[in-house]
Amino acid sequence: MRDLLRLAADAGLTVHACRLPDGMLGCYEPDRARIWFDIRLTPAERRSVIAHELGHHHYGHRGSTPAAERRADRYAAVLLVDPEEYARIERVHPDVHTIADELQVTVKIVEAFRDQCLERRGDATVVRRFSA
Repeated sequence: MRDLLRLAADAGLTVHACRLPDGMLGCYEPDRARIWFDIRLTPAERRSVIAHELGHHHYGHRGSTPAAERRADRYAAVLLVDPEEYARIERVHPDVHTIADELQVTVKIVEAFRDQCLERRGDATVVRRFSA
């Protein structure tokens, strides 16, 4: 978590915990350079939400669209999921919930990593590279 808070601070952002409306896990306020997350989240959810909101900042998103949400999820997945650690866990426990628990992220982040960051080539799996 400290690494995410340091990344936010280095980007000029402050991170705040509060009780958000039900169904809202977090948000990014670009005009105030703030990230908010719901205080009721688990540690894994907090990490995932903050990384997701950092993705919105990184890409300069000013609102929520399906494309922006996918891109922010991908950013969070690249930030939080070590490919070698993912591969080690997947070999033993391919279940997405187990992988998420082991990596201390949400299932949504694992799914974003699988869908947007991995490419299966026959018997091999490679990690796609993304530029900002």
